Amino acid sequence: MAFPRFTEEQIKAMIQGPSDIEWRYEMRRECQEILPNLYLGPIMASKSLETLQSLGITHIVCIRDEKEAFSVRPRFPERFSYMVLDVQDNEEQNLIRLFPGAKAFIDSAIAQGGRALVHCNGGISLSPAFVVMFVMQHHQLSWEEALHFVQNRRYCISPNTGFLTQIKEYEAIYKANIAVSSYPATHRTVARRKREVDDDDEDISREDDRKRILVSEPSFEQDPNAMETS
Repeated sequence: MAFPRFTEEQIKAMIQGPSDIEWRYEMRRECQEILPNLYLGPIMASKSLETLQSLGITHIVCIRDEKEAFSVRPRFPERFSYMVLDVQDNEEQNLIRLFPGAKAFIDSAIAQGGRALVHCNGGISLSPAFVVMFVMQHHQLSWEEALHFVQNRRYCISPNTGFLTQIKEYEAIYKANIAVSSYPATHRTVARRKREVDDDDEDISREDDRKRILVSEPSFEQDPNAMETS
């Protein structure tokens, strides 16, 4: 099983978000389904075994500040598969470096027919940043579209300034990766071979230059005290 693909019109409608949801303050303590089988929420959602089972959750990404390790932790390791990411919840934390591992974990969960919950302590800044990047790459959206996509399902999210900057940077990264992977393999092979040939030609040219220098330079030093004859 994998995440379904949608048409451009469907994605536009999805970015706008469900029109029948009336957001209530207490909903920030719950988790919301962002994509089919992918949920985002706070620690409260991860502490209720009844809630997790009713949603069919099978995999949980637990993202926490290192200082929160005592309280933000896997609660039911015998029942669910966990990925724990210890980070610093500040603007200097590098999320882009950690994202590929989290994405692979979520992709694997969905491929196995499971459901994944991504949570941090409050579900406001840290875990939403990961989910925004996931949505952005999955649907190949701009960072603004992805942010609206997630925000229109969990209205209370607000990634801090540093995380928002990294979300913007990740748009360029994933698009570059797509461009490289979509470039025909034959062209990449030809380009690589051309570089190798050019490198070989450059090596030969440098060797020839060295030989010419050795031939042109005299093999003796002139004695400055020697008499000159006309």
